Amino acid sequence: MANSEQLAERVKACCGDSITSLTIAHGEVTIEVDPADVVAVLTELRDDTQTRFEELIDLCGVDYTTYGIESSAEDELQSMGPPHLAVVYHLLSLTHNHRLRVRVLLDPEHPLLASIVDVWPCADWFEREAFDLYGMIFQGHPDLRRLLTDYGFIGHPFRKDFPISGHVEMRYDDERKRVVYEPVSIPPRVLVPKVIRTEGYGD
Repeated sequence: MANSEQLAERVKACCGDSITSLTIAHGEVTIEVDPADVVAVLTELRDDTQTRFEELIDLCGVDYTTYGIESSAEDELQSMGPPHLAVVYHLLSLTHNHRLRVRVLLDPEHPLLASIVDVWPCADWFEREAFDLYGMIFQGHPDLRRLLTDYGFIGHPFRKDFPISGHVEMRYDDERKRVVYEPVSIPPRVLVPKVIRTEGYGD
């Protein structure tokens, strides 16, 4: 814990005015910053000699819409409002051998955030993945397009408001000689076990 507290003090000294929240849990330090400050804060964390986070380990999207709700899946779906989206950055300092989590909460209606490709070039595909799966727009990204889903895919499948069955399904049409998209068609599921009894028959 002492190392975590020392790191927290270094981070606050580096960019304290831009930090909206700082927590230490399980020996890990997490800070939150406003979207408008993310590039400046991450650049400072990379360049400051007391922090020196040279490496971006990961960048991911998170949907906190149902976070903390202890109820059935059906109740959760009924209680969901607009998605509560966040981008989380995981940083590593090879110089000082410490890690830091940086979280940025986004406007659920307009999840816009500046790209950090100029800070760490490896953020390129991380940001594309978050855009594809969560719908976050990284302004200034050199090539923001889908990475894991198909070009014609509708919606963002890691958001809690995305239907489990999806919107469309794709198949190869042998007559048209191409892939076609159609509304999802799911046959009704029979959840009652099928029991076949053979006693008494044929006697």
